Amino acid sequence: MVGQPLSVGVKGGIPFTDFLETVSGDRALLSSSQNHYIVGPTFELRLPAGFAVEIDLLYRRFSYNLTTTLVNGISSARTTGNDWEFPLLVKKRFSSGQIRPFVDAGLNFNKIGGLKQSIQSIVSGQFSNVTNSSKPPELKNDFSTGFVAGVGLELNLLFLKISPEIRYTRWGAERFSSVFSTGSLNSNQNQGEFLVGFSF
Repeated sequence: MVGQPLSVGVKGGIPFTDFLETVSGDRALLSSSQNHYIVGPTFELRLPAGFAVEIDLLYRRFSYNLTTTLVNGISSARTTGNDWEFPLLVKKRFSSGQIRPFVDAGLNFNKIGGLKQSIQSIVSGQFSNVTNSSKPPELKNDFSTGFVAGVGLELNLLFLKISPEIRYTRWGAERFSSVFSTGSLNSNQNQGEFLVGFSF
């Protein structure tokens, strides 16, 4: 209920920024993709004077492909993984009506998991066996922290709260970084997203 100090729900949305930034080179073709959604549970503890503490668990899937031209053949690698975020926020609501604007800020924790890289090569006309790895060399940090801030509105509809929000995170470290034959792969340290929360 709206008057309860603890609320739980689900939060989802779409990213404004790409998880990975790729630049193809003369002998390296790079591309990346990610889920066009972010989703997960949300928990909030209400405090006096319009303050609250919120923690989310947000998930998205990503992948990238690298094709490298060798002197006597070609190599192709596909990498997939899971991106988990754990924002811990202090929230401040304004006014006490059915529509309440709010701001929030805090720390965001990121964990990369479930990585799988498969490499295939054709050298001098011979097809090599597939090589699998859970630790690709371009992974620099599987855990990172950053500063997060957001602004939004809370709509109170009987027992349901709907909270659209624009949120920004600045990560403290690159999670992926590498150069391939004048091409490059880097994780984006600036992250923007539009989120909507549904909680009870």
